[in-house]
Amino acid sequence: MSSHHAPIGRADHVPLGIVYMVGATLLFAISFAISKWQVESYSFAEVLFFRAFGSLVICAALILPRHGLVVFRTRRLAAHIGRNATQGTAQCLFVLALGLMPLAGAVAINFSAPIFAAFVAALFLHERIGAARGTALLAGFAGVLLIASPGTDSFSIGAVFALVNAVMYGSVTAAVRGMSATESAETLTLHQMIFLPLFFGAAMAIFGYATPTRQDAAVLLVNGAINGVGQYLWTRSLALAPPAVVGPYYYFSLVWALILGFLFWGDVPTPLLLLGSAIVVGSGLFLLWRERGKTAARARLEKED
Repeated sequence: MSSHHAPIGRADHVPLGIVYMVGATLLFAISFAISKWQVESYSFAEVLFFRAFGSLVICAALILPRHGLVVFRTRRLAAHIGRNATQGTAQCLFVLALGLMPLAGAVAINFSAPIFAAFVAALFLHERIGAARGTALLAGFAGVLLIASPGTDSFSIGAVFALVNAVMYGSVTAAVRGMSATESAETLTLHQMIFLPLFFGAAMAIFGYATPTRQDAAVLLVNGAINGVGQYLWTRSLALAPPAVVGPYYYFSLVWALILGFLFWGDVPTPLLLLGSAIVVGSGLFLLWRERGKTAARARLEKED
């Protein structure tokens, strides 16, 4: 690789990528729960600012001693800015959703990201959607509607925020995988940790700031540390293995969210939530399975050539 960030002939390390993804799901679920708790007392922008600042501190402590400031070098600054603007907006929407709906419901809707990514690819990249894939997409969308349970105003509004976040999350995932061809996980992570506090700081100036108690400030910063490690593991996972391989393991987030929602808010999953979640997860897994099959087929053709 070049002096710091351009992997040449990148090799996939699937088992390690899976381990990192499962670890990231647990840390993300804990961070989601803390954010849901804190957004009851502070603006979503303030919660995200403290979380981003705490993430910056922990990631800098993990990465800079090993790699130094050279990790910030990049020829793709515009791509980093675009990726983080999208991710920052998505995180704002998701935290708003957390404040308006049960934890597991927001997480389940977030799993519709592959479904919307496929729709976007069909519309703008003219990718063909066959009968099987089209059925999976429609089924997944029906699952989202079941989770959203139109009829309760706050729940529906939260579901809209979660849905838009899912669409943006899908584009971020694709961007990270694409950028990891030239940028290391450390470069991707630290640029994210630098840009997001700036983004959320600007949002906090608009949506308000309330001085937290010492206890709440500590919790907000710890939330950032947890999220920072999770972000590093997630980014590293996507750099180590194809999304079609590690993506299914992201669904562990729903298990953790169901457990935490029940323990801390007494949320008992409704039949509609469980059914809709099962449909969305099944559709997403089917899409990832098809993508994995296509990737394997392309690899075989390239090997034969």
